[in-house]
Amino acid sequence: MKRIRFHFYDHQKRSGSPKITYALQLEGYRISSRTVSIYMRQMNLRSVHSPRYRVQTTDSKHHHPIAPNTLNQQFQTSKPNTVWVTDITYIPCRGGRLYLASVLDLCTREIVGWRLYNHMETSLVLGALNDAYRAKHPAPGLLHHSDRGSQYTSKEYVEQLKSYGMELSMSRRGNCYDNACIESWHSILKKELIHCNPRFKNPEEAYNAIYQYIEFYYNRKRMHGALGYLSPARFAKKFTDKSVA
Repeated sequence: MKRIRFHFYDHQKRSGSPKITYALQLEGYRISSRTVSIYMRQMNLRSVHSPRYRVQTTDSKHHHPIAPNTLNQQFQTSKPNTVWVTDITYIPCRGGRLYLASVLDLCTREIVGWRLYNHMETSLVLGALNDAYRAKHPAPGLLHHSDRGSQYTSKEYVEQLKSYGMELSMSRRGNCYDNACIESWHSILKKELIHCNPRFKNPEEAYNAIYQYIEFYYNRKRMHGALGYLSPARFAKKFTDKSVA
């Protein structure tokens, strides 16, 4: 029970019984998720949860060309930096609305680029894309998937994708399942950070909190069920080690 409590607070109240069970098993404990769940209830340890509401961030009422849905909900890929998915989400702030653009690697689930601005103009998503490219330098042919928002279909953004040698893919109109992985990431962010804290006082406070969460917790520490309970960074390292070997 002491180790359960340790892992619960070490992950800042964000992990439930399955992930804590995995952490205990790595330490040599023979214990089931059901038993951990019982102990957590006895100790009144409950992982964070979030209310459900959505702010519209996609403006598809435009006349820009639309790319085909090449990804087509094929969310399994065997190599990093071959498929990136991206989207925008709303971040509440007392100093005014903020918007976060994220770029996620579909193989490692790592957030490879992100920007936080007080607007949803093309520069928001373009900044996130450029950060991701500078961080990973993917080879030509990477598949870039987004919704049909005017930011992603703008001439400036499309030309930058082409200059990087990236192939465009876009969701079907009004189908959130076509970009489910990035939608899931934003849901995790809201659940584990945004809705657990009072509304940010100003953009600086919001940026610092999101920076700490993405760069030091989500990418490097958070156990991800789809990755065998490895963090995105640890999962990505497996590919680096293979290439060195």
